[in-house]
Amino acid sequence: RQHWRLTMAFTEGEHYHSHFNPRVYIDSFYVCPSGHPDENCLSFVLRNLSETFSSGRYKGQTLIEVGSGPTVHSVVSACDHFQDIVLSDFTETNRLEVQKWLRGDEGCFDWSPVIQFVSELEGKRTPKEMEERLRRTVKQVLPCDVRHENPFHPLVLEPADCVLTSLCLEAACKDHPTYQQALKNVTALLRPGGVLIMIGVLNETFYVVGEHRLSCLPLSQTFVENALKDLGFSIQKNDILPMPDRDKNKVSDCEAFFFLIAEKMKNV
Repeated sequence: RQHWRLTMAFTEGEHYHSHFNPRVYIDSFYVCPSGHPDENCLSFVLRNLSETFSSGRYKGQTLIEVGSGPTVHSVVSACDHFQDIVLSDFTETNRLEVQKWLRGDEGCFDWSPVIQFVSELEGKRTPKEMEERLRRTVKQVLPCDVRHENPFHPLVLEPADCVLTSLCLEAACKDHPTYQQALKNVTALLRPGGVLIMIGVLNETFYVVGEHRLSCLPLSQTFVENALKDLGFSIQKNDILPMPDRDKNKVSDCEAFFFLIAEKMKNV
């Protein structure tokens, strides 16, 4: 593993066009609410998202998820609290996978175990009602590149009430300066006073999808928090889930997952 870390070039976005299989990814990590058995982190994410949006503190017109991948789980709890949800990803095959589910195409991924888990957590809507609401609320699935000053160039989106990003920046950015710039680009999509929700991993250098190892930029909790403070954000929460059996984990060398909420100062 040490040899691989030293010799393999960082797999930036372009690598994903030919080496990332969206169906293998979601079949590996999202087939049940606990996630992959080596990590068991998905329920941590779903519970935090549910608590965050159920609080009623974060709501509005528009939520943008930057780097959705081929997934919709991050916005299941959010769909009751925003009128319009925009999903996005760098890779076309990921966007197509999401669009298949939104249309209800035959053979699309089955998100019902995840949706049922959230439905039972919240006790407000049946899984079917949640699914229908989510499909109505996701209005667009757009290409994005966090390395661009405007990640949606040439489109210019209205400033959002909430920006959500999950496991994206650390996979897209080859070094810390690139990460800091990408974070600046992503947070510029928020209106003053808006909220950023970040889900990420700490001190991870790789993850595995099928037969492919993909790079991850190792981050510390302090680095992420300081980068946000430098951009004029007030951190409201940073919940950490340590990985107790890191040496037994065959799909990544992740040290911990984090769930972070930060509010953009109104004068920024």
